[in-house]
Amino acid sequence: MGIKHPKYKVAVVQAAPVWLDLDATVDKTIRYIEEAAAAGARLIAFPETWIPGYPWHIWMGAPGWAVARGFVQRYFDNSLSYDSPQAHRLAQAARDCGITVVLGLSEREGGTLYIAQWLIGPDGETIARRRKLRATHAERMVFGEGDGSDLAVHQTELGRLGALCCWENMLSLNKYAMYSQHEQVHVACWPSFSTYEPFAHALGWEVNNAISQVYAVEGSCFVLAPCAVFSEQMVDELCDTPDKRQLTRAGGGHAVIYGPDGRPLCDKLAHDEEGLLYADIDLGAIGVAKNAMDPVGHYSRPDVHRLLLNTRKSRCVERFSLPLESEPPQEEASEA
Repeated sequence: MGIKHPKYKVAVVQAAPVWLDLDATVDKTIRYIEEAAAAGARLIAFPETWIPGYPWHIWMGAPGWAVARGFVQRYFDNSLSYDSPQAHRLAQAARDCGITVVLGLSEREGGTLYIAQWLIGPDGETIARRRKLRATHAERMVFGEGDGSDLAVHQTELGRLGALCCWENMLSLNKYAMYSQHEQVHVACWPSFSTYEPFAHALGWEVNNAISQVYAVEGSCFVLAPCAVFSEQMVDELCDTPDKRQLTRAGGGHAVIYGPDGRPLCDKLAHDEEGLLYADIDLGAIGVAKNAMDPVGHYSRPDVHRLLLNTRKSRCVERFSLPLESEPPQEEASEA
């Protein structure tokens, strides 16, 4: 008999968070976890910074305006800390439902926020916590950065699982680092495709759905791409002038799921509709796809080009102690 490849149902979220409300968004997160598990899904993926929502104020006005309107303080206060009651509730929900959760969030540690993804196992234990390597454009006014240790793929009972945020999925070196770890299921999480739409095509859904699709084909892996929705309530709260209302609109949800041959595995929801998208995946399809192209195997040319990758965890403080000797070495004693 040959290898038995895992087959299971996955779910991705297309919905609006309860913007800048940590507890209410955690409640909504748990409802989706329970809904997905009840439908038989073994993995659920949430959009970028789903908790407490994406900081859209950074694209809508000057930093001083965002501070004066209270968005900066509210965003910090409603971001999620790892060792917090809300985090424990999410882990308990994963455990109760027996489902793997890939959660997008604004993670608060000390005085800094990070665009993060937490991978939580069906036992409620943390598989990994990763951070976006480089915040994109205006995001740098809000978030710190991850490091090379965040480009990691993890062996789970569902296969080799990895995740990246938004335009991390577009950078070739990021992708190659993930492919090199033989990723099988990839979560590419996105915020929403509703802002600057009339004049910034690169921020639109066509381009960014294509990024997810190319990732699937190039990496010969399944790609789950959850995407948030920009709610009418968010529009009303953020757009206090007519010019701001010209910059964004409600909707912008374009969640997708792709197979390792780039095939869409489910129908999309309407861009302003909330809900879960499901797909049944068979990891055996990966071997067929890689027969044509394995970017880190038979389709690579390491004699021509290779990736230099630093996976060491970056720390601003390294603690150490010097050994203390009761007597100086003999040579030093003689000199003295």
